[in-house]
Amino acid sequence: MALSLNNKFLEAYVSEQEINNISKNVYDAFNTLNSRTGEGSNFLGWIDLPVKYDREEFSRIKKAAEEIQRSCDIFVVIGIGGSYLGARAAIEFIKSPVYNNLPNKKTPDIYFAGNSISPSALSDLLKICEGKDICINVVSKSGTTTEPAVAFRVFRALLENKYGKEGAKERIFATTDKEKGTLKKFSDDNGYETFVVPDDVGGRFSVLTAVGLLPIAVAGIDIDKIMKGAQDARIDYSLPDISKNDCLKYAAIRNILLNKGKNVEILASYEPAAQMLCEWWKQLFGESEGKDNKGIYPSSVIFSTDLHSLGQFIQDGSRIMFETVLDIKKANDELLIPNDPLNIDKLNFLAGKDLDFVNHTAMLGTLFAHSDGNVPNIVLELGDRSEYSFGYLIYFFELACAVSGYILGVNPFNQPGVESYKKNMFALLGKEGYEELKNELESRMK
Repeated sequence: MALSLNNKFLEAYVSEQEINNISKNVYDAFNTLNSRTGEGSNFLGWIDLPVKYDREEFSRIKKAAEEIQRSCDIFVVIGIGGSYLGARAAIEFIKSPVYNNLPNKKTPDIYFAGNSISPSALSDLLKICEGKDICINVVSKSGTTTEPAVAFRVFRALLENKYGKEGAKERIFATTDKEKGTLKKFSDDNGYETFVVPDDVGGRFSVLTAVGLLPIAVAGIDIDKIMKGAQDARIDYSLPDISKNDCLKYAAIRNILLNKGKNVEILASYEPAAQMLCEWWKQLFGESEGKDNKGIYPSSVIFSTDLHSLGQFIQDGSRIMFETVLDIKKANDELLIPNDPLNIDKLNFLAGKDLDFVNHTAMLGTLFAHSDGNVPNIVLELGDRSEYSFGYLIYFFELACAVSGYILGVNPFNQPGVESYKKNMFALLGKEGYEELKNELESRMK
């Protein structure tokens, strides 16, 4: 398997007996998921997606990616939440967190817009695009979500002014609903090539659909290998046996620790390339479990950087947390530490050692320290940062999240709380139909 769960640093906190005791709940949740009988069962297309994806669309994604690579310097992906996090996570994890600055790459720079309403962020990106050839991919099921809709307006106007309407339509790609919605109709009317956000796959589970795969392919990443990783994970984690299925074991351990008062989970990695993967993970678990006044709060850190900022709190602060450490066994690069004849930093004992060895030693030292500080640590050992490993890891987390949500007793596939801020924002901005709410909010502001 590309991924394995190491529970060495859990032994003082979670016993095998406790895992056995919760196993019935785990199996019930797993069976509910696979039988499609639980809440949110109309959003389970991601389960079989690695083997039941649309081959014709998959081919069109590859063809469009090649066309985009040939025709532009900058590719702008417009979307928010699950409409961009998975793609950005993949590009930074597999390629580099400084992908746009890599020398001699033959693929466009890729930027992400429509994930905030900051005028400065959008203005800065527009300045970067000056004098460059641009293509855009707008990702939205409806086309009416405020943040991406505003960014799409801005970039559509930019492209139409630069290339004319006919030229712009060849540079605009829409990932949206298959048949309905504002963006679908607008795209068809204007001749944009469209890709599908499946009806049965929610946004935070959509990275293995066109939502994620088109930007990932534009970056020159092999999406066949990503799908192969997910396919193998689907097989490897199909067995309803908690002693042999690390995905089910992870879901079980999370809930055992929650029942012991550990209601914050920190995803830790020692690779900066995993930072956006952590952001994707936080949305996946936060939006899936955080409802009905339940859930584990998902946070993240990149070590050893954050050991010099949050390390004190994790070591000695309130004991409300546990860590899930993503241990990437093989680094992308080898870098040997040189000898310094003056030895001014007293580090010549490291001369000739691979920096990855030092990084892993820091991880091991931290695991011992945090465990001694009464912080349980789950270690997920991932082979490398390849396309295959990424696809495998994505499926692992998606499945574990769904099972964990059902164990918790929530619907892992809705997000009713997300709509609250939108209604208030629309009312305060004066959108038609929100007059009564606007009056109520304005009275509360006085």
